[in-house]
Amino acid sequence: MEDRLAKKVAPAEVHLQENLRRSFHRGVHMKDYQVLDGIKKQGICAIVRGTSADTSCRIADALLEGGVRTVEVTFNTPGAVGMIQELAKKYGDEMLIGAGTVLDSDTARIAILSGASFILSPTLNVEMVKMCKRYSILPVPGVLTPTEALTAWENGTQIVKIFPAGVLGPKYIEQLKGPLSQIEMMAVGGINMENFADFIRAGACSAGIGGELVNRRLVEEGKFDEITKRAAAFVSVLKEVHM
Repeated sequence: MEDRLAKKVAPAEVHLQENLRRSFHRGVHMKDYQVLDGIKKQGICAIVRGTSADTSCRIADALLEGGVRTVEVTFNTPGAVGMIQELAKKYGDEMLIGAGTVLDSDTARIAILSGASFILSPTLNVEMVKMCKRYSILPVPGVLTPTEALTAWENGTQIVKIFPAGVLGPKYIEQLKGPLSQIEMMAVGGINMENFADFIRAGACSAGIGGELVNRRLVEEGKFDEITKRAAAFVSVLKEVHM
């Protein structure tokens, strides 16, 4: 596995993987700032939603093969806790495994105990943020307005999830970054091959990509090679933007 990965990853990704391996072998979580650094370097977070638990490892393998190493398992997916536990155990030294659709502090605590390295939410719940900060786990709350973004920042959040980004468009993030340049932003919701590059150019440090990457129909039909192709295509676009 390590030889295969070494042939495919860029130097920045090698650095991230070394951090992951060191933390994994010590049996501890990476610190929140290390996870943030990894998310920014990766630039792509694959969203796994509504798929069966027995496909989680095949999805992870497909994403790894395509070069995507940050994964969010949403908590409205049946068996999400078990999926996060399994992925963190088997891929924690190669991937960043997070929990999504976390609406409150109680669910955040469950996700943290399950092994999630970062916690995403479609909304801003300050108690969820506090729970994550208490255990040095990276919170990524969802915000829509400048007021929500600043409130998240003032409560210790370093990165926010702009949702639904696809409805707002890349220009919205560009405008938001003007007065709030200190806040890292992840674009989530409606991200596809047509607008992904525009969101990154507009100032998003990363994008959460769901059905356009981990498509439920492809998973049900066992077409994991297609997920690999899609992952590689998004990675290729990201590299072109950063050239």
